[in-house]
Amino acid sequence: MQKALHKTLLAAGALACMAASAAACTSMGAGCKATADGSVLVSHTVDDWYDQRIKIVPGGKHKPGEMVDVYVDVCTDTRPELKIYKSGSIPQVPETNTYFHVGYPFMNDKQVMIGEFTWLGRDEVYNAAGMLYIANLEIFGLQRASTAREAIKVMGELAEKYGYGDWGETLIVGDKHEAWVFEICGGGAIWTPTSGLPGAHWVARRIPDDEIFVGANRSRICEVDFNDKENFMWSTNLTDLPEKMGWWKKGEPFNYSKIFDPEPYGYPHYQSRREWRAFSLLKPSEKFPVKDRYEAYPFSIKPDKKLTPRDIMLIYSDHLEGTDYDMTKDPASGAFGCPNRWQQEQADLPDDLKGQDWERPIALYRCSYSFVSQSRSWLPDPIGGVLWFGEDAPDTTVYVPVYCGVTKVPEAWSTGKRHVYDPTCAYWAFNLVNNWANLRWDAMYKEIRAKKVEYEDRFFADQPKIEAEAQKLYKQSPAKAVAYLTKYTDSVMDEVFKGWWDFAWYLIGRYQDGLQIKPDGAKFRPGYPAEYLRKVGFGAMSRRDLENAKKK
Repeated sequence: MQKALHKTLLAAGALACMAASAAACTSMGAGCKATADGSVLVSHTVDDWYDQRIKIVPGGKHKPGEMVDVYVDVCTDTRPELKIYKSGSIPQVPETNTYFHVGYPFMNDKQVMIGEFTWLGRDEVYNAAGMLYIANLEIFGLQRASTAREAIKVMGELAEKYGYGDWGETLIVGDKHEAWVFEICGGGAIWTPTSGLPGAHWVARRIPDDEIFVGANRSRICEVDFNDKENFMWSTNLTDLPEKMGWWKKGEPFNYSKIFDPEPYGYPHYQSRREWRAFSLLKPSEKFPVKDRYEAYPFSIKPDKKLTPRDIMLIYSDHLEGTDYDMTKDPASGAFGCPNRWQQEQADLPDDLKGQDWERPIALYRCSYSFVSQSRSWLPDPIGGVLWFGEDAPDTTVYVPVYCGVTKVPEAWSTGKRHVYDPTCAYWAFNLVNNWANLRWDAMYKEIRAKKVEYEDRFFADQPKIEAEAQKLYKQSPAKAVAYLTKYTDSVMDEVFKGWWDFAWYLIGRYQDGLQIKPDGAKFRPGYPAEYLRKVGFGAMSRRDLENAKKK
């Protein structure tokens, strides 16, 4: 009863999120021939209130008969009003990998990386009896697999056996050789653990090595080629339920996206706008048409140039600048070109505006964290896997390198509260800077970007020598390389934590009461743009009073 009630409440919450366009992520995956150095890239913006704390969960050997408890929903562990509960237990495997736990677990010590986004899907396939949520599948995939294909097989088999109780989800799963897209939804209302039916409907599609995939809150795999077992994987009896429900007929192409996610949530361009923008930036030589939520873009594209992690980071900072939808230029951006738009509850809208929403950029102020990862086949695992991690909004964060072989991260990045201000937590330094920038975005954002680049330029410039030294140590002893990279990662994260707090206090002192305070203490009043003054009727009240006085 408690589990069913909890899931009912979560379902209601998910529907509310759908109406307000609340839960939303933008994720990408690039094959090894699409990147400048041959690495496989996976990325994810975690756009809403999810656990931002990085915790390293050591792997190891396990005794026969050992069981693993399953808890849901672990991705919301920093939200005190949402209680995590035990949904069941499954048998442990003889040996597990070390993995990195966060809102959506994202990396293991074998260079397997996972990004995520939600798409909800049909109510008819949701099943509250399912034991596993998407974060549980990610945990088990990372703990039990050394490749992307293995992770997909692990997650798919567990979801079929124990039931998938979450909404529709997409994962981008990469390793040091290839990247895949895995999509999953529930087994249907009639599934039970003893029904003999699969507890989930899932499919996976390989991203071509020379292409990049972009997804944003709608199913993206589209047509499944059941004759291509090299580039597709799918669940047991995948076509049975759709055929029985009349969603698909034999002989027709099996379009997983249209079958299981026919009504993507949000306003008409909530998903497609971000996909369009990312593809347009990745391949400017092609003029991608503007499409709505019912029209699909290509599954993946070949970018105009070989990609680096910083190319993805730049896309993650985008507010649709230079387009017809530029959020720094529209009326809602105010006097100072601020792209941030607070969420609007649909219930509070007047009737003629219901169903509408703000434009949705890729960069979002309410992001918990984002990352861009590299998996590299020519390097030993502890060195080859590096995840560039940024707390809070991607446009005002600093991406720090976290190697997959490290054994710890600083407490500021692994602990901390979200429902109260917590100066011991790295997240709050970045959140404070992003919020303070709303006061005077046009001026502060330039300074924030310059400070961000100052750190990241150095980290990327140092990467070759750091990894060269790690390789030397690895030849002596893998443990020495791990210790070296752990010390380096720890020092970089600690430096950014302290440095960004100092930067936050600097911004607070520099921008206050409509002033910019110069280093020598001199005050500068930047004022408002002339066009804005005209638009808001600057001086209109006095002019009105003067005109009225003349009439007397």
